[in-house]
Amino acid sequence: MITKDIDTVVPAVPAPVADKPPQRPGKRRRAWDEAPRWQIYVPLGIYLLFTLIPFYWILLFALRKPGSTSLVPWPMTFEHFEKVWNERSFGTYFENSVYVGVATLFMTTLVALAGGYALARFDFKIKRAFMLALLCSQFVPGALLLVPLFQIFAELQMINSLGSVIIAETVFQLPLSMILISGFIRNVPYSLEEAAWVDGCNRFTGFRVVVLPLLRPGLIAVGSFAFVHSWNHFLFALMFLSNQDKQTIPVGLNSLMSADSVDLGALAAGGIIAAVPVVIVFAFIQKWLITGFSAGAVKG
Repeated sequence: MITKDIDTVVPAVPAPVADKPPQRPGKRRRAWDEAPRWQIYVPLGIYLLFTLIPFYWILLFALRKPGSTSLVPWPMTFEHFEKVWNERSFGTYFENSVYVGVATLFMTTLVALAGGYALARFDFKIKRAFMLALLCSQFVPGALLLVPLFQIFAELQMINSLGSVIIAETVFQLPLSMILISGFIRNVPYSLEEAAWVDGCNRFTGFRVVVLPLLRPGLIAVGSFAFVHSWNHFLFALMFLSNQDKQTIPVGLNSLMSADSVDLGALAAGGIIAAVPVVIVFAFIQKWLITGFSAGAVKG
């Protein structure tokens, strides 16, 4: 038996082509996704330069010698700082501003926390009207509050006391702070408080143990705004405080300018003294501040 080997020709099979990943519907490449780096960095650099020039100008006037016209503060001198701190009583102004800012921070945060919890967790008939009134109060300028507040403080014999400024700043900051705090509390699930009640906690203990730790970013954001606003606010301190030993830094800066002349070096040094605490505060709370801003934007 003769057997013949027959070569079977197998046609070549092309290699499988990998499927392209499916594109999301409506996803299109935009022109600025492939923009050159210089088109991004050049506008940002111009904006940064435009922002930093005023700060350099303040440092220049504060650190260079009196009468100098150099564009570089060298040799540096701290004569202007010594002048405003010792001769212009900026040490007293600084202490008063710190006292007003810290007291306003605590009072605003505590009252806003209680009011924000009531708005977030309870339903009552005038809730919508009350929220609308809080929002509308933000359209009222602070100057319109001067006359009624001055009359109230005069009846209470609180004119020329730091307590009047603290109360006025707290009242001015409360509406927005309550709205923000109520938004933060709504993002905390109500079931967490109910679980605490089941474990034997009352409402206050459950709020303190469960809800309050989760509100830390929001409280820091609200408190920082209250502190910065009271630190920089000029109108209330000018109207309610007359003695020099009771005035704050914004009023002290205004006293450096007269109708005849302006001491630019002393004014620049006072501006740096006023700005440094705010910069330090924001440098330390930056992480919590960004978290607090985003907490109200995402519903958990």
